[in-house]
Amino acid sequence: VQLQASGGGLVQAGESLRLSCTASGTIFKFNGMGWYRQAPGKQRELVAAVTRDGNTIHTDPVKGRFTISRDKTKSTVYLRMNGLKPEDTGVYYCNAWPNSLAYWGQGTLVTVSS
Repeated sequence: VQLQASGGGLVQAGESLRLSCTASGTIFKFNGMGWYRQAPGKQRELVAAVTRDGNTIHTDPVKGRFTISRDKTKSTVYLRMNGLKPEDTGVYYCNAWPNSLAYWGQGTLVTVSS
C-alpha cells in the first residue's frame, strides 16, 4: 500500500500551496480519492474528494479556495490551496474515499501563520 503525500510547508495567511499524493495503482483504480486533514487537538476531517467518475466534492470550510484534481496516468491526486487561513493548519493526508483505508501514510504538514 502506498499513500505518499507531499507539498506542505510554512506559509503566511493568504498564500497558496499545492499538495500532491501518489497512491498505489490499485487504490487509485478502484476508489475515489480524498484529502483529509487533522488539526492539532482535533479529529481528522474530509477536506475534498474526487469520485471514480471524476466528480469533485469540496467541504464548506474550503469551498471556493481549495481545488482537488487527479492525474490517473500518474495515480496522483492534487490539492490546490489558495487563500490559506491559520485555521487550515494541520497534517494533510490522502486516502481512498468514501471508504478510507486503515493505513494513512505519514501525511504532509501545512502551517499557516497569521
